[in-house]
Amino acid sequence: MIELKNLTKTFDNFTAVDSLNLKIETGEFFGLLGPNGAGKTTTIGMLSTLLLPSSGEIYIDGELLTRKRQDIKQKVSVITQEYSMRQDMNMDEIMEYQGRLYYMPVRQIRQKTEELLAFAELTRHRKKTIRKLSGGMKRKLMVCRALLTDPQILLLDEPTAGMDAISRRQMWNLLRKLNEQGLTILLTTHYIEEAQSLCGRVALMNDGTLQEIDTPTHLIERLGAYAVDEMQTDGVHSHYFHQREDAISFLSHLEGQCTLRDTTLEDVFIEQIGKRLSQ
Repeated sequence: MIELKNLTKTFDNFTAVDSLNLKIETGEFFGLLGPNGAGKTTTIGMLSTLLLPSSGEIYIDGELLTRKRQDIKQKVSVITQEYSMRQDMNMDEIMEYQGRLYYMPVRQIRQKTEELLAFAELTRHRKKTIRKLSGGMKRKLMVCRALLTDPQILLLDEPTAGMDAISRRQMWNLLRKLNEQGLTILLTTHYIEEAQSLCGRVALMNDGTLQEIDTPTHLIERLGAYAVDEMQTDGVHSHYFHQREDAISFLSHLEGQCTLRDTTLEDVFIEQIGKRLSQ
């Protein structure tokens, strides 16, 4: 289990993360959603110990996480937004280099490499250098590298950024399989559809604070399960209803172009976060 207690990070006079209190259960797939500058990447940085909190604490399975607690740090693996692999190395070399950093026996490195590349459907590309891989292949290799040491928690900071739609869906399938095997996953993403599809719970984050924490389904139901989009001169205006009959009744009295659809998590995000940003 991951527990954040009053977690805060300031840079000079700017507070990037402000007193976060959050529990993520073992085996959970949890999403952290928010606009640029919300504090998501800073939170991931503190969970990976790349950044130190200004105040507050992080606990992993009840143990305080610090840079000195190597035993706790090894439970956590992180995949950042940036590609961080040498372009002249192939997949086998990337994996072996990672394993040697953790003093893993060569036989174990090679065995785990075989398993992980096969799991991610990358085996036939293993001898290609990194510069010759597609963006999707690079991301999947970063997942394999992160899993080499058998972490219990995987931190993913925008893992599908820049991917095409097909590669993004392939990554989703890979992450689902990992979570089904018991891996705890914390995901930050700009793709709201991604969070709605993958995450059991999500937190909406803005200005360094948590605004809402719940399942995507409950967040949608609170807003209203049905949406009527009304085209107006200044753009689309959405109206939300808990009962389909109420939405249809409202729709029948409108003039001009309008549509009835199911509400999505993106609607919740826009209502909770987007409107505050535009004020």
